[in-house]
Amino acid sequence: MATHSSGTQRAAAGSEVAVSGWVIFAAIMMIFGGIMAIFEGIAAIAQDDVFVATRNFTFQWNLTGWGWLHLILGIVVTLAGCALFKGVTWARVVGIIAVGLSMLANFAWLPWYPFWAITLIIVDAVVIAALCATPRRHAAA
Repeated sequence: MATHSSGTQRAAAGSEVAVSGWVIFAAIMMIFGGIMAIFEGIAAIAQDDVFVATRNFTFQWNLTGWGWLHLILGIVVTLAGCALFKGVTWARVVGIIAVGLSMLANFAWLPWYPFWAITLIIVDAVVIAALCATPRRHAAA
């Protein structure tokens, strides 16, 4: 049974953890980043000519393939971000893994949109740091 006090959630069974300001920040950024990745994926799947074509990159891939990758990662990141608001532990673990994969996908996205990719890599790094932060324990009242 969860108890609510001063913005935190706890459970006797241990399935929920404290929801701190960093976790809320990470959840909001994950939802935002996930939705943006979904839009990137849809745009790449719908029309390849929306994106700038470049040559001679080692990790060059069909843009439709990139679109599917971003779409799937975006959905996973968005769902994990929503689950973080409930304070469930698995959402942190899935969030760290999904955001780490999103970081790698955005690194490979650099040849097409460098500014946007670098921005999302920085956001992903901050989200991972926020998810790895140890939640503060509040004294029981």
